Amino acid sequence: MREKVLLYIEDEDAAAFLLETALREADIPLQVYRVSDGDQAIAFLHRSGTYESAPKPDLILLDLNLPRRSGLEILAELQSDGDLRSIPAVVFTSSSAPSDQRKSFSLGARQYITKPSSFDGFLGAIRSACSEVFGNGTPA
Repeated sequence: MREKVLLYIEDEDAAAFLLETALREADIPLQVYRVSDGDQAIAFLHRSGTYESAPKPDLILLDLNLPRRSGLEILAELQSDGDLRSIPAVVFTSSSAPSDQRKSFSLGARQYITKPSSFDGFLGAIRSACSEVFGNGTPA
């Protein structure tokens, strides 16, 4: 069976580094792809341009505050496309605004996780996001 694919849509390098560290620490074997803005995310998901050979993600971990297109716009795109709608999306953002949470869930987000300030909190959040999709937190 192929390794599960995570698409991490995040513009902050430090957050991307923490994600990779947390996945190693939690021993969650995922093939991680990262894009750093909304336009790249849409191109990756539609396999266009430089992303024409990109795999279909098993999980999308999505920041809301992105350059070029917001995370909410990406969620809307996922919902409007029959081929993409089945990909679980977990919002992983610094925003704790109730309006962002409501909008995210109305656009199909499976979870809304506010980025924690500690590494242990970050590790727990990654386990939670993966367990939403993979059951026990570890992809088969």
